[in-house]
Amino acid sequence: MTSKTRTPIQLQINGDRRELEIEPRVTLLDALRDHLGLTGTKKGCDQGQCGACTVHIDGQRVLACLTLATQAEGRDITTIEGLAGEDGTLHAVQAAFLEQDAFQCGYCTPGQIMSAVACIREGHAGSDEEIREYMAGNLCRCGAYPHIVAAVRQAALEAAS
Repeated sequence: MTSKTRTPIQLQINGDRRELEIEPRVTLLDALRDHLGLTGTKKGCDQGQCGACTVHIDGQRVLACLTLATQAEGRDITTIEGLAGEDGTLHAVQAAFLEQDAFQCGYCTPGQIMSAVACIREGHAGSDEEIREYMAGNLCRCGAYPHIVAAVRQAALEAAS
């Protein structure tokens, strides 16, 4: 196989079907950012250690830098761009991050938010300790962790009511 070999794929991203022709080794992260212009998902370490590239595939959080785009074909992908309502209404977790000032530089924020949505959906937001444990795969260089935990707690309480 040469580097010029391309594979046509169809990805279902944020409710839209997108067609691409890419090399089989292209990661989902690079397909999103470089081929589709969805730059909300961030490239941090590119080794699966920081969580900046977290997206949802079929409702489960995954690291887009460790997932080949071809592995996501035929599955439902949600990125940070797909969380807000069609009318622009923020998702409850996005709103809580703003209200709790849960970011400083903002680079890790999309991945943090995607993990927080999954953490709440998975039922792992019962206590601050549990939130910290299930958000541990997402690193914040600025150290906004107390605010991130507060935002997840707030969104989880809103979801429960």
